[in-house]
Amino acid sequence: MAETSFDLVVLGGGPGGYVAAIRAAQLGLNTALVEREHLGGICLNWGCIPTKALLRSAELYHLAQRSNEFGFKVSGLEVDLKAVVERSRKIAKQLNGGVKHLLGKNKVTVLDGHGRLAGGGRLTVEKDGQAVAELTAPHIILATGARARELPGLESDGKLVWTYRHALVPDIVPEKLLVVGSGAIGIEFASFFNALGADVTVVEVLDRILPVEDAEISALAHKAFEGRGMRLITSAQVKVLKRTSKQVTATVEKDGKAEDLAADRVIMAVGIAGNVEDIGLEGTKVSHDRGHVVVDQWLRTGEPGVYAIGDLTGPPWLAHKASHEGVICVEKIAGVPDVHPLDTLNIPGCTYCSPQIASVGLSEAAAEAAGHQVKVGRFPFIGNGKAIALGEPEGMIKTVFDAGNGELLGAHMIGPEVTEMIQGYAVARGLETTEAELLHTVFPHPTLSEAMHESVLDAYGRAIHF
Repeated sequence: MAETSFDLVVLGGGPGGYVAAIRAAQLGLNTALVEREHLGGICLNWGCIPTKALLRSAELYHLAQRSNEFGFKVSGLEVDLKAVVERSRKIAKQLNGGVKHLLGKNKVTVLDGHGRLAGGGRLTVEKDGQAVAELTAPHIILATGARARELPGLESDGKLVWTYRHALVPDIVPEKLLVVGSGAIGIEFASFFNALGADVTVVEVLDRILPVEDAEISALAHKAFEGRGMRLITSAQVKVLKRTSKQVTATVEKDGKAEDLAADRVIMAVGIAGNVEDIGLEGTKVSHDRGHVVVDQWLRTGEPGVYAIGDLTGPPWLAHKASHEGVICVEKIAGVPDVHPLDTLNIPGCTYCSPQIASVGLSEAAAEAAGHQVKVGRFPFIGNGKAIALGEPEGMIKTVFDAGNGELLGAHMIGPEVTEMIQGYAVARGLETTEAELLHTVFPHPTLSEAMHESVLDAYGRAIHF
């Protein structure tokens, strides 16, 4: 390539890296992006997007099985797993091409290869062991993402024991499936395969599933999943995986007692680790703690001119967090006025299982632990006309307010389309809205969002429909 000197170089083309590169170009910075595999990163190619495509197929299959409730008779319904997976991969490919187009449209120079810091504002790039280029820039952003965490003795093999990446291109719908870990990734795959007919068992080391969620929401999710036939084992550990040619036997220990569980496939969903290896951190002042690069509020590392964003910097491991960090980092570099550091409590989290789960801000327990006197509102979807009409009356919306000043401290949802509705509360928190504004906001009827209003009303003893 002719040009090797840039204002900014981004290493990694995921939702943090490509957004940072585009925003930098918009601000007039001559920008290069280095990506070794797929533009769009894990999220677009092997995470957020393809899993949603799979879950959409599972949702339609589940609805078709309930067709009699809606006045239809469907017979001969079958799962074509190959077609389900092909649709998912096609969508990922389409969006990958979209990212490439956006980078080109914004005149970002894209290099295909593996990048490493080389000191002094330099980044070397190689492909298949051959040098491609040496780039120089006063600002380098590391956006290398993360990968599935592996546990010693329980490593994936891509055949019988899967990570999320293997689970996205399954060869079968297992008759019996064991999922280790009940965070968003584990529960989404458990929900998908359960909907397609697998006998699913989930093992969680902590005392409840979805441990980052409000305890009340976790309890409702536990009940809902068991109602769909899942087995959920909490406060337990998988100690051993014994593999044969066709099956895995897992030794699960709970309360000092061991149980052997046979499964056709195992999905390991025990967290992720940042991609800190082989990117040239040695000899720099970039520090990392337990696999994640340490940064300040402006995403600066300990090495002058080197920044890090996204999953590489630790939780919450969310694509929208990475994108927002990319924008903050670049705008601070470019000298944009009134840039604000990211408040992670204002980042909504979503789990696209069935029923869906979403939250933002503090849980009730966390709010009390932080010293707040709280008012809590709840509204079940069984009281919402739209939810009943949709045939999805399961779930609840919970809101947590500061009893003194009315601040919306947190919102927690389980039920239909809550992953879309949570943004309403995220906006409210961003605007520092109190109960006064929310109580007097007019919500359209009939909508699921009316349950959001009713939950606020309930916190102040004013609920109408419950």
